[in-house]
Amino acid sequence: MTQQSRLDQNPTAPVPASSASSAAGAGVVPQFVDPPADRPRRRYAIAGTGHRAGMYVGALTGEHADVGELVAWLDLNPARIAYHDGQAGSALGLDGPAGLPQYGPDQLEQLIAEQRVDVVIVTTVDRTHAELVDRALRAGADVIVEKPLTTSVEGCQRITKAVAETGRDVVVTFNYRYAPRNSSLREVIASGAIGDVTSVHFEWVLDTVHGADYFRRWHREKTNSGGLLVHKASHHFDLVNWWLDDTPVKVYASGALRFYGDKNAADRGLTDRPERGTGNPDPFSIDLAADPRLNALYLQAEQHDGYRRDLDPFAAGITIEDNMAAVVDYRGGATLTYSLNAHSPWEGYKVSVNGTAGRAELTVVERGHIELDADGNVVLDPSAGSERASTGSTRPEGDRLIVQRHWQPAEEVAIPSGIGGHGGGDAILLKDLFRRDLRVGEDPLRRAADYLDGLKAVSVGIAANESIADGRAIVIEDLALGF
Repeated sequence: MTQQSRLDQNPTAPVPASSASSAAGAGVVPQFVDPPADRPRRRYAIAGTGHRAGMYVGALTGEHADVGELVAWLDLNPARIAYHDGQAGSALGLDGPAGLPQYGPDQLEQLIAEQRVDVVIVTTVDRTHAELVDRALRAGADVIVEKPLTTSVEGCQRITKAVAETGRDVVVTFNYRYAPRNSSLREVIASGAIGDVTSVHFEWVLDTVHGADYFRRWHREKTNSGGLLVHKASHHFDLVNWWLDDTPVKVYASGALRFYGDKNAADRGLTDRPERGTGNPDPFSIDLAADPRLNALYLQAEQHDGYRRDLDPFAAGITIEDNMAAVVDYRGGATLTYSLNAHSPWEGYKVSVNGTAGRAELTVVERGHIELDADGNVVLDPSAGSERASTGSTRPEGDRLIVQRHWQPAEEVAIPSGIGGHGGGDAILLKDLFRRDLRVGEDPLRRAADYLDGLKAVSVGIAANESIADGRAIVIEDLALGF
């Protein structure tokens, strides 16, 4: 697989045109005032130094270095820390690495005290989020945590209790809220153009590059990630919660591993596959040696913790599903029908919102198809997306929002441009994370997400997992998650 160097998201995810743009559409980026000259910068530590940490390293050594300072690392792997420390040093114009203090996972409280940390940014394995959030809050720091907030009932209860007892702040990074296409749909719904919402249909498809990646790494074990209904779909459930400004109350779900894994591979004659992708490229593998960042963060770091990021997605031991569906009832009366597929030939999503006065439809194609090179390996070329989108293909990449009121013709709603990855939302999210006290006025879309939003999002996935396990509908209130 031919890789590309990006700091904003999973290296196998589609590359939006917004990733290379610094110019957003009118009204997309909130206004912020400059920080007072005498205001000290907030002090940040990063817990977890995998690829996702790069977005925050870049922000705190770049655009947001005037309001925030990166002061320490926390990880069990010194090679991954060394990579990001080198990136930070380079961004800050130093002759070498930044030389920031390094701590292990059992030293979080010591880190916060010694480095006078204001905020801990948590980008670790999902199953560790609740523990780190709890400990950071109780040690006197606020928290920014990657989605999902946590993966279990116990994790939800632990975070809820810590917030209640400390009064400190927890922000969940739901970057898809900031993507202009998703913000535009919220504006349509909030305007009343389609009346009161009665139902939502939401289909998300991951292609065989991005989708397969969840089956190569730690996410493939449900104890680590909660499965895709928690790890990936918490993004999607949060969008619906936010679009409707409502709370989910009951979930029925079904799902299974039907494409990846050893049994499915054997049924299709995919036998004698190598244990890992590095050195054995094919359309379903990833070659860590082919990308300098992945090579440094993972291949050269294996000696320290044994973690291999390039396992075969058709191996034994995978415990998450690749096909999932759920029906979710909302307190306000609407019903969501949701599906997630992780082995599609294209990547994107379709949302249909039915209301008492009409219907809104959002269609997003993030990658129209996967290209293979002459050797049969996947090509991930940032320039290929724009080229395919402009050639009039059957599935051009882009997004489209259509609104149709009863007894009227359909109308297309213009979607403004964003900046950064994840549909043009990442860069706007970072502004809100690091400058929210400098914002001019309130955000009418209420895009910033707190721990309650995080709880509501994972509540659907946690309930869905329970529903899959025992075959019945789950009332979320019965889970006693704390909201």
